[in-house]
Amino acid sequence: MTLLAAIADWSVFAFALLLMAAQMLAHEAGYWLGYGREARGGEAQAEGVNVVVGGMLGLLAFVLALTLSFANTRFTERVEGTLTEANAIGTAWLRAQAIGHVRGPEIAKLLEEYAQLRRDYIREGQVQAAIDELNRQTNSLQSKMWGHMAAIVREQPDPVSASLMAALNDAFDQATAERFAYDLRLASPIFWLLIGMTLMGTAALGYQLGLKGRRVHLLVVLLTLMWTVVIVDILDLASPRIGAFRASTAVYDWTLQGFKGGLQIPPLPAPR
Repeated sequence: MTLLAAIADWSVFAFALLLMAAQMLAHEAGYWLGYGREARGGEAQAEGVNVVVGGMLGLLAFVLALTLSFANTRFTERVEGTLTEANAIGTAWLRAQAIGHVRGPEIAKLLEEYAQLRRDYIREGQVQAAIDELNRQTNSLQSKMWGHMAAIVREQPDPVSASLMAALNDAFDQATAERFAYDLRLASPIFWLLIGMTLMGTAALGYQLGLKGRRVHLLVVLLTLMWTVVIVDILDLASPRIGAFRASTAVYDWTLQGFKGGLQIPPLPAPR
């Protein structure tokens, strides 16, 4: 799947054209093979071929549905993970500002950098070196914040400090969960199996039509186009850093906008 992902990263349209061309070639090969059998009196086996081809296309539809469901689930996990992580960072920032310790504002400042870093991680493409560097910076910021947190807990061991510690821990856990969601992809053997079954299905359909000596160009093109669109969508949904189906970073931008106001403690209301 790495090769296919590289092609799709360069151009999803090029990947779709390549896949559709491969299907049309497989169909033509199957058609001429069946047409040759028909010329040698192969009409007698046409009924049996119909049953087999119907079973193959049904199995292909089932596999397409399964893989599409898997890819959509992974995409949903990534989208929900960004919202959960952004909310966790925002909660930790609010508690850091309200803790009443000199290290609290420093943790809040580091959380602002941390939110930008997590946004960059979601936006990053397929360059592994850049992803590794973002992970390294994430770990470094987490260590700094936890160092401040450890000092606060030792100096001020109370429920307020414990709540900030829990919020920071939750934010760090969500970063790990999001990293796991981005590393969990559709297994290469399953995707290659899907491609192979698609090509065999179009070849078998061509063989079936060749036995009958019939050409249905328009319907075959429409069918291969439908299969191509579904497979491209599966690749897009299953690949977190290519294509159009990517998790939005808007939630991190909203969180950063909320940080700009800072903490403003209003004066006590005048007694009535």
